Amino acid sequence: MRALLTSGALSMAFTLFLTPVFIRLFKKLQWGQFIRDDGPQSHHSKRGTATMGGIIIILGTLFGYFVALLLTGDETSVSALLVLFLMVGLGLVGFVDDFLKTRNQRSLGLTGWAKVAGQVIVATIWAFLAINFPNGNGATPASMSVSLIRDLPIDFMSITKFGAIGVIVGYGLYLIWINFIVAAASNGVNVTDGLDGLASGASILAIGAYIIIGFWQSIQSCTSDKIDPANIAKCYAVRDPFDLAIVATAIVGAVVGFLWWNTSPAQIFLGDTGSLALGGALAALAILSHTELLLLLIGGLFVIETGSVIVQRAYFKLTRGKRIFLMSPIHHHFELKGWAEVTVVVRFWIVGGLLVAAGVGSFYLEWLST
Repeated sequence: MRALLTSGALSMAFTLFLTPVFIRLFKKLQWGQFIRDDGPQSHHSKRGTATMGGIIIILGTLFGYFVALLLTGDETSVSALLVLFLMVGLGLVGFVDDFLKTRNQRSLGLTGWAKVAGQVIVATIWAFLAINFPNGNGATPASMSVSLIRDLPIDFMSITKFGAIGVIVGYGLYLIWINFIVAAASNGVNVTDGLDGLASGASILAIGAYIIIGFWQSIQSCTSDKIDPANIAKCYAVRDPFDLAIVATAIVGAVVGFLWWNTSPAQIFLGDTGSLALGGALAALAILSHTELLLLLIGGLFVIETGSVIVQRAYFKLTRGKRIFLMSPIHHHFELKGWAEVTVVVRFWIVGGLLVAAGVGSFYLEWLST
């Protein structure tokens, strides 16, 4: 418990007090935001605002997590390191994209396919690592089953029993599934990052859900000596759940401290460095806690934002130029309807919070009904 509280406090202190230092550094390096010409006119005043704030969040998370373990004498786990690996890996992809934007003095960095390639490389390496490193009970950080709140009967491992072709198909489907989750989560946060503090606040809520989930799974773990024998039938076969809660707390603490400077009017933006990193952390937490499909609720706001872009583009092509929304993602639609930016952000936070509550509530209700 001390590591849980300490990691959050340290990471929040890091970003809260050191972000102004990084803002001055980034401005000296001329790492300023470029605004799309076809975006809302009100955003043009934000041109030149420091970006790549994800660097601060990543450093704050690493500082809070590892220093907390050092102070409390606790040991890290493979599961926690995997969350950090995916967060840092996708953060690096985003950094390359952001750096090219600032170097080329334009609002476009990596091409769409180049960014996807970077995400696929990181996610594929991560996927292989996640099904290795079994503990004493043979449990690996991730499983090859599709999960909702627990693993479902859809098991890619079962296909590997059918010879060499079965192995290729089974592992291939597993890799596709993991890549889909990682791409959906990271791009979902990236799409949402269009207003001051919107993606940061939404990420605090979504990732914060995994503090609760990880803590509860650790109490009701199948390997815990504290579990009530009456509840053994509904225990969770998740490896290192409390460590997942600790790393989730470190991430939330770092984003809370960063949000102080990222809220309207923002003095620094997440950049793709931050949005891809936070999306990667969210995907890793969902996969390693065996709650992959539950992410549709916990990350519901990101689903809505991404869905609005997909629907807008599909409708535009089908109708040859007509639009459903004034502009996508959907937060821009409400801006153009006359809502103040801060109004859009707070109302979207409320929607995101309600969806997170529905996700965590579903998680707990499943345990009660099992």
